[in-house]
Amino acid sequence: MKAINILFIILRLFLGGMMIYGGFQKFQKPIPTPIEVVEKAEKFKDPGKESTLQKILYISGSKQTGYFWQLLGIGEILFGLLVLLQFTSFVGAIFLLPITLNIFLFHVFLEADEMPELLQTGALFFINIALVVKEREKWQTLLWIKPI
Repeated sequence: MKAINILFIILRLFLGGMMIYGGFQKFQKPIPTPIEVVEKAEKFKDPGKESTLQKILYISGSKQTGYFWQLLGIGEILFGLLVLLQFTSFVGAIFLLPITLNIFLFHVFLEADEMPELLQTGALFFINIALVVKEREKWQTLLWIKPI
């Protein structure tokens, strides 16, 4: 087996494992009530704590919809499993692309000062892109029409 194939297997295992772990984490804590969210947000309304307040409101808002946080968790678990399986890894990588992009952009815009997390989420997004680009023969014809 070529070294590049082994590398992509390791990348698939890492991405799939991280997504499954993150998906299960979304179901670990109960969803706070709107009053609890407001009480928590009140503690961070000082101008120096604005970035923490933004994170709290963003994540709490996703949870308060009643479906988005759970849907995101289910998507991470399902698509993470698809990435882990050899024959469905391409489909899983395609479906995970907007999720990993959103996770990465969340950290770029709301946690830019947290360099380890920014590097980790950037690596997840890069791995996801690499897995999709590796299989470009499968989707390239969708983007470029070949002359007859």
